[in-house]
Amino acid sequence: MQIRKLNSTEAPEPAGYSQAIEATGGQRIVFVSGQIPVTRENAVPEGFEAQCRLAWANVEAQLRAAGMTLDNLVKVTTYLSDREFGLRNRAVRREVLGDRRPASTVVVAGIFDSAWLLEIEAIAMA
Repeated sequence: MQIRKLNSTEAPEPAGYSQAIEATGGQRIVFVSGQIPVTRENAVPEGFEAQCRLAWANVEAQLRAAGMTLDNLVKVTTYLSDREFGLRNRAVRREVLGDRRPASTVVVAGIFDSAWLLEIEAIAMA
């Protein structure tokens, strides 16, 4: 599969993501449901950064189950419980993704469980 990052010079410069992704040659697509900041033992860590890292770890676990990695991500949607977490979310996303720049959307929304500060869903291709 080939991934081409698209960032039009006619639109704003993205902050740590790609405005669009063109994926060609892929044979499989995986839709990862919203991953929540909960461990297998049903524990929810304290603090946004810890929850964000755990949600990303859960995304990675689902990708591994499909025989994929973060390199296969083409689209990520993050739901935040409060806009105050926006910059911290960006910092953890950069830490986790490194130079990877999937298309990305961040939405401030009511989260299903009030203990959860975010939820992350993803689309990957291989």
